[in-house]
Amino acid sequence: QVQIVESGGGLVQPGGSLRLSCAASGFTFSSSAMHWYRQAPGKEREWVATAWAAGGRTNYADSVKGRFTISRDNVKNTVWLQMYSLKPEDTAVYYCNAGHRFWGQGTQVTVSS
Repeated sequence: QVQIVESGGGLVQPGGSLRLSCAASGFTFSSSAMHWYRQAPGKEREWVATAWAAGGRTNYADSVKGRFTISRDNVKNTVWLQMYSLKPEDTAVYYCNAGHRFWGQGTQVTVSS
């Protein structure tokens, strides 16, 4: 069965960094675009970044461009979201998504002093 498991969330001070991981199994990872989404309290879930299946292409929401980096390893079936210069408005539950079909359970990121 499909499993998508995020990890790496936590509490960080403004300006700090975190790296989220998403380990996936049960589907053809190398053929799937992998996405990160986030949902802040009281807000709708929003797209953050995408690592496309081939060619190393990536895309980012304007709100995180230049601060976040998405990467993937098709051997380890893992996708990462490296987050730098974190702001309080980055506080949210971060979700990994595979091919707009499968979701993980999310990992909480809190940016606060």
